[in-house]
Amino acid sequence: MIIVLKPQASEKDANEILTKISSLGLKPLYMPGIERTVLGALGDERVLAQLHLDAYPMVDEIKPVLSPYKLVSRELQSHDSIVSIGGIKVGGGAFTVIAGPCSVESEEQLFGVSEMISKQGITLLRGGAFKPRTSPYSFQGLGLEGLKLLKAAREKYQLNIVSEIIDPNDAELMHDYIDCYQIGARNMQNFRLLEAVGKHSDKAVLLKRGISATIEELLLAAEYIINAGNPNVILCERGIRTFETATRNTLDLNAVAYLKEKSHLPVLVDPSHGTGVKSLINPLSRAAVAVGADGIIVETHLKPTEALSDGHQALNADDFATLMADIKPFIKAAGKSI
Repeated sequence: MIIVLKPQASEKDANEILTKISSLGLKPLYMPGIERTVLGALGDERVLAQLHLDAYPMVDEIKPVLSPYKLVSRELQSHDSIVSIGGIKVGGGAFTVIAGPCSVESEEQLFGVSEMISKQGITLLRGGAFKPRTSPYSFQGLGLEGLKLLKAAREKYQLNIVSEIIDPNDAELMHDYIDCYQIGARNMQNFRLLEAVGKHSDKAVLLKRGISATIEELLLAAEYIINAGNPNVILCERGIRTFETATRNTLDLNAVAYLKEKSHLPVLVDPSHGTGVKSLINPLSRAAVAVGADGIIVETHLKPTEALSDGHQALNADDFATLMADIKPFIKAAGKSI
């Protein structure tokens, strides 16, 4: 339920209503605006009906939130959210590029990639210390040693770190090493994991869409994180599984436009996983800009042929430089800045 207060309503009026909402065990939301203050009440609809807020003289309008994903919906918040990753803004007219290797392999490898992306002006480094893999025999990541290398790269190259979390119990461990938790496609509906990162509101969360997840399921997964207390959620379209086998996944750019229409959260695109084909990353990145995405996340490696995971979809230094040069005119044409 959305409660729009009259322009002359004071903070005291708002607090009186918020107290009433809380007293019935509902979740109150306070959203002060320039012209109006908007309040929210989330919870059991039978209890919502008992509020009788239309009796308050400072209440101008009461509207139900019809979406099942209430906190991430534009029904609740019409303007775009801007999420910070270590001080770097995602959304709000910025086009963000996150780059780095699929997995952290060694200091030499990570520092080399860090230098590569820094030369292109990129300050957001992705790298997996914990790697969920389809096969138990594939490289699983360096774990804590990988986190230490990421922290060292952050300090040496002045970068902000995005790294995947796969276990709720690792949220505390990772907290001091990273600036953004990444939740991968395999864990999009690991609800205990969503709640665990939801408790760390000082960190951003990059939530990737599951390979078989609907858009509504992705938004409801984001709802779990925000409902747990962390509003700093970034959605990521990374391709879904379809009957098509020519590419690794089918990059659903429909979803990007739809998400931007239905949700106020920033939306990134992962053309590396979305295609699994290195030569397609560049054109799909440009398409991501055109369809309204707030940024991209791409895999890079100094020597893709020697990568321990996903080398076939990693860009080398020349490929990445070309990508950056090619997307900049599209970013400018979209009215955004990088």
